[in-house]
Amino acid sequence: MTAQQGKLGIIAGGGDLPARLIEAAQASGRAVFVVALEGHANDPMLQTVPHTVVRLGAASRILGSLKAEKCEDVVLAGKVRRPSLAGIRPDWRGARMLMKMGLRALGDDDLLRLVGQELEKEGFRLVGVHDILTDLVTPEGVLGRVKPDDQAIRDAMHGLKIARLLGSADVGQGCVVQQGLVLALEAIEGTDEMVRRSALYARDGVGGVLIKSSKPQQDKRLDLPAIGTITIETAHKAGLRGVALLAGGTLIIDRDHVVDLANQYDLFVVGMTLDEANDPE
Repeated sequence: MTAQQGKLGIIAGGGDLPARLIEAAQASGRAVFVVALEGHANDPMLQTVPHTVVRLGAASRILGSLKAEKCEDVVLAGKVRRPSLAGIRPDWRGARMLMKMGLRALGDDDLLRLVGQELEKEGFRLVGVHDILTDLVTPEGVLGRVKPDDQAIRDAMHGLKIARLLGSADVGQGCVVQQGLVLALEAIEGTDEMVRRSALYARDGVGGVLIKSSKPQQDKRLDLPAIGTITIETAHKAGLRGVALLAGGTLIIDRDHVVDLANQYDLFVVGMTLDEANDPE
């Protein structure tokens, strides 16, 4: 990234990912403008740069503010709790976008794809978090000192297949598997709540594995699944043995700290490929 690049617009949800994007842009001398989604964006750093706070359904104001600030690239980053139709409170432009979905379910992937299409139609270049923070993408292989044993690998492979099937229905991006049994599937509650819930159904013996994967149909510029230190803390408290992630299709926020914490708790973190999940063995 160079200082000659145009202004970066960040549509920001919750968590610290938007702040990391700001830091990366500032380090390169690049100007940024933040559209902080009301009720979702919560990092104090967002207030230290040019920004506006906009409710989720105000599509006209979101697009108008990005245009007024002469943003060229736009990235969506951070957690956004899935709203109901009533909770979106769309303006005329938001309502028109939703009408394009017809009678389909309000799935994350459909909604995000519409947002992306609308941004590109307005002349913005849609970029992914991984295009800016390249070191966040999960690599293949074991990332810490703890290695998964054969049972953990089998659980991870089984879980990756299930997570992909779940994602193909635009429901969630993860699951928890213990000794071949699916303890929990991710839906509207999100990863951390799913992991906490899985502890209620844990069996005796070796613990389960959290699996995270992008959706098969997913545009990688939009909402790649991510884990961070809170995920590791939650997995430890739930008695899990480790975390398996789709290599190249997931993000690890603050990887060094995540791996250090996993080592401390004797949890493994591993990046797996689809070839491994499809291995008949």
